[in-house]
Amino acid sequence: MKIFITGASGHIGGALTADLLAAGHQVLGLARSDAAAARLAALGAEVVRGDLDATDVLTATAKAADGVVHLAYKHELALSGAPDGFARAADFDLQVVEALGEALAGSGKPLVGTGGTLLLAGLGAHLGAPAAGAPRRPGTEEDTLPGGPRADSENALVALADRGVRTSSVRLSPTVHSDLDHHGFIPSLIAMARRNGFSAYVGDGSNRWPAVHTRDAARLYRLAVERAPAGSRLHGVADEGVPFRAIAEAIGRGAGVPARSVTPADAPAALGFLAGLVQIDNPTSSARTQALLDWHPTHPGLLDDLAAGHYFAT
Repeated sequence: MKIFITGASGHIGGALTADLLAAGHQVLGLARSDAAAARLAALGAEVVRGDLDATDVLTATAKAADGVVHLAYKHELALSGAPDGFARAADFDLQVVEALGEALAGSGKPLVGTGGTLLLAGLGAHLGAPAAGAPRRPGTEEDTLPGGPRADSENALVALADRGVRTSSVRLSPTVHSDLDHHGFIPSLIAMARRNGFSAYVGDGSNRWPAVHTRDAARLYRLAVERAPAGSRLHGVADEGVPFRAIAEAIGRGAGVPARSVTPADAPAALGFLAGLVQIDNPTSSARTQALLDWHPTHPGLLDDLAAGHYFAT
């Protein structure tokens, strides 16, 4: 198949491009800069110049392709600190999903979108907590949100199955880790630990984060575009829930600084824009995804990957 990828030159997109090409597919990769175009060309992809604002380029390329994987997102806007930055980025993503869906309507072609397991953390008691503070069961692919930032994009994507598009949404773990990860949450946490002189976690650090290796995530996207049933929600999760204290301790060992608990009030000073996220309890299962697509993560888990040392080489 000839697959069009937005975000093809990025952390996950580059790994997906390589995986698709190795499996015999062709890749059309969206590139917004000369550097991104050069990276894609070096991998063997056909370069499509443009960005998420170029709706005509997106829709024309989607129609010419046999399938689409939408990975790109306006992260700079979402994390800009602007009061409405996150909401505006989410609204823009919804517009892109709708445009791609319109281009593929009635074609039966696959359209794979991207979400996050952190969406499920907002469900609270709906995930089975019998009382405040009680452990929650892992979120599953069947758990959904009626609406809200990012959830609107996922729901719109899944609904396109009724318009003849073989849609699926990959909910990625907050930590997609590997030696290819240079700008994700883990590098940010390492930089903060080095700046502070300690690796911070909040409270007792028992809240859990799921995680997945970049190359396992890339393989999941390939399997989704190849054979995921229309309307699927899929979980890019290998580690169901790593206690955040264990993550902070692993970062501390790698960075050569102690791990230290901070209070919720002190978290913003130590953890900046991640202060809220690192307190989220987000255990998530991928059992249904693994059974549906015969996808089984084979690469190192998060703590083993942190112990490997590549995150701390610079």
